[in-house]
Amino acid sequence: MADDYRRHDFELERRIFEIDNKCSCLRAEKQDDDYLQNASAILEKLKGFYRHGGESLNFSKLLQDYTQVFLHSTIHYSATKEFLVILDITFYEENQLVDQEFPEDSSPFKIQQLLQDLTEPEVLVARLAPGQEVQCVLGTELLECLYWRRGALLYMYCHTLHQRKQWIKKNKDTFIKCIQEGVRYLMRMLQVRNTVKLSDGVVLHDSGASILSEGIFSDTHLLTMMYIGEMCFWAVKYEDCSADPTDHKDDGLQFRDIGTQILNKYVNACEGPLQGQGWNTENAKEILSILQ
Repeated sequence: MADDYRRHDFELERRIFEIDNKCSCLRAEKQDDDYLQNASAILEKLKGFYRHGGESLNFSKLLQDYTQVFLHSTIHYSATKEFLVILDITFYEENQLVDQEFPEDSSPFKIQQLLQDLTEPEVLVARLAPGQEVQCVLGTELLECLYWRRGALLYMYCHTLHQRKQWIKKNKDTFIKCIQEGVRYLMRMLQVRNTVKLSDGVVLHDSGASILSEGIFSDTHLLTMMYIGEMCFWAVKYEDCSADPTDHKDDGLQFRDIGTQILNKYVNACEGPLQGQGWNTENAKEILSILQ
């Protein structure tokens, strides 16, 4: 067991220094980026942590600086900090893609690289904490964030591709696969937390209790629903235009049903408990009129 921990700790240390090199290269491009500066600061603390053999005098202070840190082992401490670094660096890289409007030649490779980076925390948990649930190790909010970031990245990519009609004519299968993957990530994000179950006979006077019972825990959950609805609409639109009616029917996703269910929940929440809080339902209703 001790040998396993030392081996995993060495692998994690090596990975931290690899990420540090990547962060340094990115900072050479843009020194004043807040996310890269934050990532660099965390990496410096992590490297210092290893230089002191995991026994830094500031260990307690470092733990207090970050909410998602595990007290019982050096590996958990280091891994969680690395996850925060990954979120900062990948966010910077995603913004670069968006600013460049997803270049046709380089975007597919870059997106797969980002998806792999954002999957790494789950992979590391499986290796460093075998037998434990990923959600128990990472925490609910961090796991939701990882699913959200992957799904939102694919949504933004598909949103850009959706405007390239000629490209889609030649690459429709690729477009549909990106939608499938994005919808799956966003659905997983919505499924991380269990809905709040209310006792039979309870009368809902509190709008907060009502939306919690629908599994809506934040603005991000609402935005996720809208993203899913739009992506399902794009998929249905191009599936309906397919020359082969059997295309994409065996992928396990029923886009029309998923989009209808999610957008109905979105509209009910925005026009019910959340009415007057700035959420627009016009686009959702327009999509529903087509999907239903």
